[in-house]
Amino acid sequence: MEETFGGVSPVVVSSLYHNIYSILRELDCKPQAGSASNKGMLRWTLHNRVDRNPSISVPLVRVLIKELEKAERIDSKIRIIPLLHTLVYTVLQSVFIPEDLYRRIYLCLKRLVLLPAPYCAIALDYARQMKMEQSAPGLLYQRRVIAEHNLCNDLYPLHEKVFVFVDPAVFPLSLVNALKAEVECGNPAGDPLMYKRRILLHTMLAGLGKQCQVDRLTQALEHSGEDIELYFQDLVTILEQRAEDGASDDNQYNIRLQEIYQDILSPAKDPSCQASQVETQLPGPEVSFHVWTKEDEIWNELVNYALMVPADRSSAYLDQDDLKRTSVMSTVSTDSGIEGDMPISELSSLMMDFQSGSDDQSRSLSFYRRPCVRWPKSGNRMTLMMEAIKGSGGCSLTKEERNLTARIVVLGDDRTLGRLAKTLYTIRKREARHLLLTKRVNMEMYYIPVTDQPPLVQEGVPEDMLTLAGYLGSVDPWYDSNINGLGAMILKLAQMQSSQSESSQPNTFLLDIISYYTRVSQHPLHLPIYSVKICFSGLSSPSVEEVFVAQLMMDFPEVKHYRATFKDTIKGSVRHRKYNPQEYQGTVVSINYRKASISDREKEKGMSLTTNGMMISVLPSCRVKSLHSLNISFQDMNPLRPSKPSIRAVSVNIRVLEKQTFTVCLDKDPQKTFKKVQSIEVSPCLDPGYCQQASTKSKYSLGEGGESLNKYLNKTLTLPINTFCGSEQ
Repeated sequence: MEETFGGVSPVVVSSLYHNIYSILRELDCKPQAGSASNKGMLRWTLHNRVDRNPSISVPLVRVLIKELEKAERIDSKIRIIPLLHTLVYTVLQSVFIPEDLYRRIYLCLKRLVLLPAPYCAIALDYARQMKMEQSAPGLLYQRRVIAEHNLCNDLYPLHEKVFVFVDPAVFPLSLVNALKAEVECGNPAGDPLMYKRRILLHTMLAGLGKQCQVDRLTQALEHSGEDIELYFQDLVTILEQRAEDGASDDNQYNIRLQEIYQDILSPAKDPSCQASQVETQLPGPEVSFHVWTKEDEIWNELVNYALMVPADRSSAYLDQDDLKRTSVMSTVSTDSGIEGDMPISELSSLMMDFQSGSDDQSRSLSFYRRPCVRWPKSGNRMTLMMEAIKGSGGCSLTKEERNLTARIVVLGDDRTLGRLAKTLYTIRKREARHLLLTKRVNMEMYYIPVTDQPPLVQEGVPEDMLTLAGYLGSVDPWYDSNINGLGAMILKLAQMQSSQSESSQPNTFLLDIISYYTRVSQHPLHLPIYSVKICFSGLSSPSVEEVFVAQLMMDFPEVKHYRATFKDTIKGSVRHRKYNPQEYQGTVVSINYRKASISDREKEKGMSLTTNGMMISVLPSCRVKSLHSLNISFQDMNPLRPSKPSIRAVSVNIRVLEKQTFTVCLDKDPQKTFKKVQSIEVSPCLDPGYCQQASTKSKYSLGEGGESLNKYLNKTLTLPINTFCGSEQ
């Protein structure tokens, strides 16, 4: 019992110091091969150690506070965000934190609010959470388990679910089953009473401290049966009211907590029955695993989640199973609803009833239609969503209308993020006219970079399939440590798991990484999405509109792909005879673009040049750190011509001036390759919501006759990827 509340040996405290120093030392070192993986493993080992032995949480919190105060004193900002997340996640895992330690955490966070963004935003968010946890110990743990496992109650009706989508282009089919076993079998769906017992035990330990008899409480909870539901609802009511009222009346709160504690222990128990091991570990969230093969699969899963459809069924078949009513026979109406089509006897009775003027007789003699069921068409999820919003089942929406949170985790490379951007654009386009899905479900997107392909070599230049992941890691070093570094281990672990027998225990490493990522990284980094209009040669070919988020590659297949050297141009040499300069001159293209500037005062420019290909990249160059412009670079195979410098543009129109055509590839995805293209138009992708509401009167107006503020708003559609620090949109 003493170990639960901080009585640990000096050897354990020394090892905790060593763990923290190892993490900080890796952060301060320059990036090296394998260093990111080491940092991620160090963090995972530390939190896994706390999860197995909660008694070390109190000395670990003390060590983290000291290091956080030191980082603030020496102005080491690279350490602040990792220490903040590690500290708060340790508090979430902890069973008991002393009052003086809470005050010290809160004072440290208040000082960090004075720092610039993003440190102030993260510190302010955590300061509010620590203030609530100090007034109601165990509240963060209780809310997390309630939301992640849909434990319905009246005061905290939020529900969260993690959807893992893996790209089959990255993961071989032989590893998919092993990967699914790691994600889902690591935390199988348990009995709701089990999670409620954990909440009761954890909250009693956190609130009562040494007054709580752990063994007796564990034994009593195991034999409480259906009374667990009553204790759980009372405990949620007490803690939620405490969170709203603050620390106004400590005595009343402690008395109510003691009453629940005594009610649980009051029934006589068999002393011979031994209590099982104390289970206060934070359980993993509810996770569903999907292989992303269809374009609208994310939309379908979100609709099923909003309609609370079981995981093994689809909302497309609700008309056959869930909407059937045995007490109501489905009939087909033969009349058109017009009085002229009604029988004379029924029409005369209605006429007599209207002339009498009696309301009671009008109700009794009114035209009676047999009860019917309107069968929705298969796959008509829009109708089901509208009915679900009107009368939402399950938990009551007393506080928030969007009580469902879908955490979408995608595993893949740049091609996968391109597909995710297209999915987001499609969802926003569907929701532009009628808010159905997003009115009920809050979507959050996460990205774990994984690729099974070595760098592709094209014309001697290696092509990186994880360029966006590299940018996210450069902005957020903690993301680079825990997500970028550990992403390469996922395929190795899946291969190890697939080679083992089916009876072996699945590895929970991937589930732990996903749990930490989705719980802690709540600050999105917005990647701009660009739209491209592709026009083909020939009048019969319609244009195509697509989006991309990483890069657009232009190539001229009619130009001979051969990189000439300087020796090829020397007359008299053997290689010069094989070298025909006309074959390597390239194609003349016309480029009209809006040049990007720091003052956002773009200038329209145009030029014509000869090139063998272009690459339009969204990622900023080393000199420019802004994502709000495109980097256009040119390829030339003729060594005699001077190289053309790249340009920065907001939008660009490119067309060929000859009879040749070119090929366009979006986000390095072979499935998004278009041939025989004559011209393209690239511009920032506008949010379909703005386009749909352009004709209506905007709320951003200065009144009648006033100038609208719409032109000052950012209308670009972005792909928000949650990271540990985020950035301003």
